[in-house]
This record gives sequence, structure tokens and C-alpha cells, in this order.
Amino acid sequence: MKILGTGSYLPENILSNDDLSKLVDTSDEWIVSRTGIRNRHITKNENTSDLATKAARAALENAGISVENVELIVVATTTSDSFVPGVSHKVLKNLQLSKAMAFDINAACTGFIYAMDVVTSLMQIRGFKYALVIGAEVLSKIIDWNDRNTCVLFGDGAGAVLLENNRKENQMMYVSCMATPDVDNVLSASGVTINNPLKRWSTQDNFYVQMKGQDVFRFAVQVACESVRKALTKTGVDAQEIDYYVLHQANSRILDYVVKKLRVPAEKFYSTIETTGNTSAASIPIMLDDMNKKGLLKKEMKVVLASFGAGLTYGAMLIEW
Repeated sequence: MKILGTGSYLPENILSNDDLSKLVDTSDEWIVSRTGIRNRHITKNENTSDLATKAARAALENAGISVENVELIVVATTTSDSFVPGVSHKVLKNLQLSKAMAFDINAACTGFIYAMDVVTSLMQIRGFKYALVIGAEVLSKIIDWNDRNTCVLFGDGAGAVLLENNRKENQMMYVSCMATPDVDNVLSASGVTINNPLKRWSTQDNFYVQMKGQDVFRFAVQVACESVRKALTKTGVDAQEIDYYVLHQANSRILDYVVKKLRVPAEKFYSTIETTGNTSAASIPIMLDDMNKKGLLKKEMKVVLASFGAGLTYGAMLIEW
């Protein structure tokens, strides 16, 4: 399997910390000191499928592959436009593909790693030549903009990769995804409750992201380190051989703690959190595209991708570019 192309899309509208200070009791200093975030992109009228489609087109263009060659589309998202059809099916329609296997994956912020795991397996089993793997989120529609503890964290965006089933060149050295029960409900966003002739609900559910910050922090640091170490152990690669560590962009403090625990030079950890905030399943493919555009990814470089999120989910990949 080979990543043949990358793409991303961020909404034009940028919401700064100063802008947020006009909505809730916060400040640029307060947000930066606790999260490392200064700006985030927030959509005005584009939905998740719109962002996903633009990222997919960018990945196809970067790869130099025509859309009609795509046989599989998988979108990782927690913020689908609708219950049905899925985001992947809308991307299929937007790209004017006559037919392809398409479905969505919801593994929260670990969604892109999960999607890569599933897609690489499917490509091997089914013999697909080209597949689009997309992480896309419009988190702004499930954020309580009166809650300063959550509204400062998240942004909208999408990233995509075009995978090629290349028997002569396999970049995928390792991938593993796991989940552990969220017994204390530390990270969630409620959905539609039961409402049928047998049961009626009387109060409106809170559909916004709700989070117990300290619990999420501890979980993230623990599983991020665990996932990275497992990837290195399973492949026999030394930590110092890794050229870049690309971790889900949730909070700069989490990244700082992971750096210290892994005892790896901080400059090997690529980050976009200052300008994008937490884009959930989109954060890793957005970073990959940003690195690719800047020419940072060279042939035979080793890169670790790792993420963690609601569920509670976590996972890691090790690729050789």
C-alpha cells in the first residue's frame, strides 16, 4: 500500500481567540496557555460532505489520478450531514463517480487511523487499486458556544489521502486500533433519544460535546505513549529512527507530555494545533497534507501516526514514506 497523494481543505472563515473573547469569558492568553491554540477555521455554509469532497479532489490532483479510477471511499467523521445518506455517499455523488464501495466510520478523533486500518485490509482482500480515505469534521455544529471549556478547542476541516494498492512498494509497516469502555462518560456528544409510540421523551437532550478535561488528558497521554511504543516494538524500529511523529492535535499540553514521556526531540513532533485547533478525525490527514506541501516528507522517511478519542478509541500507524 502506498500513499499516492494528499489533500486538505479548511474553511476560509477564521475564528481567533480574540473573536471568542467576545462570545465567552476568555482571552487569548488563557486559551494559548492551556491549549496552544490561537485560531481555528469555522465554516459558514459548507457541511461535512463539502469539506470532504474538496479534500478528496485535492488528493486526487496531488496524485495525478482521475476520479473514475477510485473504487473505494471511506470517510471518518463524527459530524455527518445527515443520518442517511452518509458523507461518503455524498462525496461519491459530488465527485460524479458512477459506482464505488463507500461507507463512513465513526471512531471520533481516532477515525482516520481506523479508516486506514480497514481500507488497507479491504484493498488487500478485494484487490482494489485506488481508494480515498478522508477525515472530515464540522465540529462547530455540535459545540456549545457558551461553554468556554469546549468552544475554544475545536475547528472545522478535512484531510484526505489517495491510497494505491502497490505490490512493489508497501509504505504500511504497522497499524493497530483499539477501544476501551468509557465507563465514566468522559467524552461524549448525545444523539437523538428514543421517541416512538412505546416511549416518549419529555426533555431535550444536549447534543453538544461534553468533556471531563482532566480525565481525557490522562487517557490521551497514556494511550498515545502506549500506541507509539507498541508500533516501534512490533516493527523493531528504534524511536530515534523515526523522522516525524504525527499525533492527533487535541491540546498542546498533551503533546508536550507525550514528548517528555517518549524522550524524543520535540522538533520531531509536527504540529498544526496553533492554527487549526482540534479537528478530530481530520487532524492527522490535514497535517500529512501540510507536511507534503512543504516538502518535509522524503522517500524512505519513517513516520508514526497516532491518535486517541471518544469511545474511548486509540490507535497508531508506522509508515515509510
